This record gives sequence, structure tokens and C-alpha cells, in this order.
Amino acid sequence: MSLERPQLDPTLLGPTPPFGTGWDRGGERLRLSAPPADAAPSRTGAVIFTLCCCFIAFVGGAYVVLDRLPPYGLLKDAYSAGTALYDKTVHYQEPLQTDLWADARSDQRGVTVADAGKAFPGFTLYSSGHESAAYLIDMNGRIVHEWRLPFSQVWDSSSVVEKPRPDSFVSFDKVHLFPNGDILAVYSGVGDTPWGLGLVKMTKDSKVVWKYLDRVHHDVEVGADGRIYTLTHRFRDQPIGSMPQLDTPMLEDSLVILSPDGQVEQKISLLDAMAASPYRKFLAALSDYGRQDPLHANAAKPIDATPANAPAAWQAGDVLLSFREASLIAVLDPRQGRFVWAARGPWLGQHDPSLLPNGHLLMFDNIGNTGPLGSSRVLEIDPADMAIAWEYDGAQGHPLESVLRSNVQRLPNGNSLITESDGGRLVEVTAQGEIAWEYMNPVRGGPADRRIPIVASGERFAADQVGWLTSQ
Repeated sequence: MSLERPQLDPTLLGPTPPFGTGWDRGGERLRLSAPPADAAPSRTGAVIFTLCCCFIAFVGGAYVVLDRLPPYGLLKDAYSAGTALYDKTVHYQEPLQTDLWADARSDQRGVTVADAGKAFPGFTLYSSGHESAAYLIDMNGRIVHEWRLPFSQVWDSSSVVEKPRPDSFVSFDKVHLFPNGDILAVYSGVGDTPWGLGLVKMTKDSKVVWKYLDRVHHDVEVGADGRIYTLTHRFRDQPIGSMPQLDTPMLEDSLVILSPDGQVEQKISLLDAMAASPYRKFLAALSDYGRQDPLHANAAKPIDATPANAPAAWQAGDVLLSFREASLIAVLDPRQGRFVWAARGPWLGQHDPSLLPNGHLLMFDNIGNTGPLGSSRVLEIDPADMAIAWEYDGAQGHPLESVLRSNVQRLPNGNSLITESDGGRLVEVTAQGEIAWEYMNPVRGGPADRRIPIVASGERFAADQVGWLTSQ
């Protein structure tokens, strides 16, 4: 049987409805009002009025932002918090996505170059971004000892960090090895700001000796007298009158000097010391990021003795400091809490400056290289005139490319051991720029093992400096 829709006889509906009327689906007649004659002009006026309101709101908002009038602070903080939460949610849920890992440049792992006739023999200590551990390897890349202590086993109620990142986001940054096999380890957690988590001294068996659970970051050094020098940072809400260009809240770096047993002897706000010095002019033109992290201190090196040709203002007991955001290197007298010297030079975003016996400064220049091989280079600088006494900017097939972190050590035979963090690489080069030894972090992760963890720090020790190994 065929079912067809019944046809409706138009005559049953009456005459065709005039304009403005119609029929609903149930057969009821509806009256539709015809548009008034002035509808178009009225609609245009509403649009113009709305646009004017938007323009006034835009101008008012711009005035509030540019002149930083209320409620600028609340709006800025809300925006910053929102973007930070978004960034953490999107980019910091998987360790392999963070800057503790980078794209591997090759499939090579372990020792890739070993020229026994040119390399300085010994053992190399390094830390890796994939875990809270440090490794001591021989010249063949064999691990002869390791220290391993997750931060979750260190954290307690004495920490200024209420809720640290999970262990998979925490690693050792700088490590310092003592003659008996004890080490100092700086813990850093990626995905939080501030990112410093603390400093721990542990035995060669990874047992805690003491811990200092402030926001320690980047560096730890031990002076000739056994005192320990490190850096902490925290958020600061109070503006600085002599530096109105800085935004609040801002990260404030401090130099901390600890006794050999981990007790705080002195803590100096580097931001206050800079604000009180004539060198604050170096912070006059910072990036948007820099206005909230104006110093970004990344090195604190005690000056145990000053070479004869070092700048006259430098004295034994001073501290050599590095500030990434202003590409500034400075010397602080901690006894008076004031800067006695500061300079910029042919470097950019540098890390790990150290004072050589000849009075020169050796550093890793992260983004100051304009050559064809990579963005980074190693510089030896004469601080008297900022002249480059020596540099190394990589070799064909072995570029230097590390925007973050990295360090360099001058070895007793004149070679330089370079930690290229983003490359996951340690490379020893001669004074002539020849590669004497190279080691690639053997750890890999991610799809097809194309991600490599950064090497956070590296240091070479002669065999007689690690005699404790024979007692194991």
C-alpha cells in the first residue's frame, strides 16, 4: 500500500493572506508586523553607539595600562596567573616536553671521541636532566660511581616549597664533589616559578648529611675556607624606587653564604645591592620578561685570591656573579654588601664565568655567537679591556648550541671541558680548538628515542682527586 502525503485544498484556507500575515504549522493565522520605515536608521545608530562604547573602552583600557592606573595591577596579575596556569597545563604535564629535554642531534651515545694524546686524563662528574642523580665516569664513559636521591625523599616541613613538583620533573642542577666522595647537589624543579628547590649535602652512599631547603638555584661553590656560596630566589611584591622600570611581582635573587655544616651565615639581596649601586643603569632596558626577573643570577664564585693583573677593585673574599638578563658580570664585596665592579662585553646571556690564574674570565657565551656553526661559544676575556683572549665556537659537525645553562672548566693541561647543556654533551677541546674527548648523554626518550636529557653540569677530576674510589 502506498502512503502519500494528503494534498491540502488552498480554497479551504481562505484568501491569500496579506503582507504581514502567515500560517503556522497547525493552521493558526499569525500576524507578522511589517518592519517600520525607520528600522534601518535605528539599527545603524545602535551599531554606531556600540562601536563608540568599544572605542571608549579600548582607549580607557590603554590609558589604564600605559599609565598603570588602578586596576592595572589586578588585571596584570590575573593575566599573568592565567597564562602561567595555561602554560603549565599545556606544556608541563610530561617531562619530555620541558626544557630538561631537547631534540637529539645524532644517534651517538657515550664517548664518541677519545684522543689519549691530547685529552686530560681523569674522571668526569656530570648531572643529567632526566633524574635527581649525578654520575662519575672514566675516560671510556663507564660509570664508576653514582649518587641518586629523589627530592621526595629529601623534602620535609622545613622546606619553603609547600608542594614541590613530582620527582619526574626534578633533577640535580649544579653538583660539587668533595675529596671524600660527599657531594653538594642543587635541586631544580621544572614547571614552577621560582624553580629552585634546595641544596643537599650527601655522602658517597647518597645519605643526607644536611639540607638547606630554601629556593636554591643554578650554582653552588665552596671557598678555600670551606664556606659554601649559592643563590636563592623568591617573589618580591615591593617596588624599587631607584628602578621604576621593574614590574611587581618580580623574582629577587640573593647570595647566600653557608657554613661548612649548612648554616646560613649571610644572605644578601642582590637586587637591593644592585639598586644601591651605579651599575643599576645596566638594567635600564630589559625585555618584558626581564622586568619581572631583572637579574636572573646564574653563578656565584668566591674569589679566594686575586691575580696580579686582575682589576684593582677586586679583593680576596669578593664574589664573582653572573646575571643573564642584563648580560652582566659583576663582583660583590659581601662584607659591605655592595658591588665594586660590573661590566658588559661581547657576550650575551652568559653562564658560569670563572676567574683564571692569569686574571682572565672564562665563560660560556650562550647566544653571543654570530658565526655559522651555532649560537653559542666559549670566551676567555681580559677584564681590563674586554678583549677576547681565546674563543671556541664549535667545529664542523660539532656546533655549540645551548640557549640555557652550560658551563666550562679550564683544565690543568690548558684544555677546556665544555658542558653544552641543550646538546646533552660534554666536549673537551685543546687551545687550538681540536676535540680531544666527547661524551654524549646515553639516555634517550620520546618517540623513536629522539629526545635527549640536558647535561646540567660537568667537571673533570684528576685520578688523585678521587682516591676515595679505591676504598669502595
